[in-house]
Amino acid sequence: MSDRPHVGVTEAFLGLPQFQTAARTALADPVLRRNLAHATGTIRAKRAAAVDELDNWEELRLAAEAIKDAALHRLDEHLQAFEANATAAGATVHWARDAEEANRIVVDLVRAQGAAEVVKVKSMATQEIELNEALAAAGIAAWETDLAELIVQLGDDWPSHILVPAIHRNRGEVREIFLREMGKVGRAAPDDLTDEPRRLAEAARLHLREKFLRARVAVSGANFAIADTGSLVVVESEGNGRMCLTLPETLISVVGIEKVLPSWRDLEVFLQVLPRSSTGERENPYTSVWTGPVAGDGPQNVHIVLLDNGRTRVLADPQGRAALRCIRCSACLNVCPVYERTGGHAYGSVYPGPIGAVLTPQLRGTGSDIDKSLPFASSLCGACFDVCPVRIDIPSMLVHLRTRVVDERRGGVPSGEQLVMTAASWTFAGHRRWAAMGRAVTMAGKALRSKRSGGRQVLRRLPWPVGAWSEARDAPIPPAESFRSWWQRTGGGDE
Repeated sequence: MSDRPHVGVTEAFLGLPQFQTAARTALADPVLRRNLAHATGTIRAKRAAAVDELDNWEELRLAAEAIKDAALHRLDEHLQAFEANATAAGATVHWARDAEEANRIVVDLVRAQGAAEVVKVKSMATQEIELNEALAAAGIAAWETDLAELIVQLGDDWPSHILVPAIHRNRGEVREIFLREMGKVGRAAPDDLTDEPRRLAEAARLHLREKFLRARVAVSGANFAIADTGSLVVVESEGNGRMCLTLPETLISVVGIEKVLPSWRDLEVFLQVLPRSSTGERENPYTSVWTGPVAGDGPQNVHIVLLDNGRTRVLADPQGRAALRCIRCSACLNVCPVYERTGGHAYGSVYPGPIGAVLTPQLRGTGSDIDKSLPFASSLCGACFDVCPVRIDIPSMLVHLRTRVVDERRGGVPSGEQLVMTAASWTFAGHRRWAAMGRAVTMAGKALRSKRSGGRQVLRRLPWPVGAWSEARDAPIPPAESFRSWWQRTGGGDE
């Protein structure tokens, strides 16, 4: 909230421990796990039902992939075309190299209007650049109007999901937040508020209505930017976005440069795959499209901030650039067994889940402990690729980023894992060493089995430095005879 001291989100995220450590804390929270399992299971089932209605779903995925790749391969041309067409329609286009420049542009634009507050459409890009914090530092209040974002903001919390930022909260917790916080920053929640969804939504609607009606400036993101018309597109489910995009005099949209589509006709594919992948709906309840200002209708001052903030660096990596296809549908989060058990906060980024594990280390780099660990925050099961509407091969990209992290750590004092891998490499490189190790393991297996005859044939915990591996797995006791020994003893396996 604007009147509270707030640690920068990125600063706080970069100070977090490795994903594995943060995940262990999340796994110990039964309420969190119950909330996540219920929410992701519900969304997952809705998506599957909506997708099954289409006979050409795979063709749509292939088309969406091809359109995004074509846009990325000629991104500079499409961005220049978008700027020219948006400018011709009366919008003002700004370019921002990084978060600092984008925030400065937005703050200056709000100040130029003499406004002390803005209303906001849900936007991942503005969260990424910490726009709310920059506005607060300039004495400008930023009010989130998406219901889930409102819950997060009132609770002085961080988003935990791309589509449903308050997925980690249950209805009882939301009720308590509304009762405790709404009155401090506007219209208070009614004293008899219950945790019924209808009552909670009504309390939010009444609280936000006064902010909508008095706001002179709105800030949005965009789901798509259409190059050949200079149009921006926002899809949403609640109608709060429509209020922000039409009522204020000034509209400022912060848009990642990867959001551009070459032509208007390309939008047809994405308006099919996005709602089905994100909310399990056939179409979005509200799809807003605007092309500059229109006299007497909607905002009269339209500004568009095209944001890089590391995206051109991602584009330069042939193996990593596919992450820029992402349309922020969150389908990968809802099927990920890791996310379902840990939630989004463990990822230390506004982009959680599988897509965050590949996008964040590319945008932010791998200089912090949390960013180094993100490519390893996956079981590589492949479910994320199966549901991705733009066919991002996240598992392969995770392996690519893991290689990068390992390469960056070469040299200096080796970790326990590096010592183990070095020893294994030396052992596997010589057949005599490998045979000797096999004999040693077999002897150990015989000794252990003689002590545990009829008992449990697993080891509870392996010794250092491989002990961490057995913390979450049962390590089997080695067999009494290796395959090599059996082969030699039986004369090559002949009967």
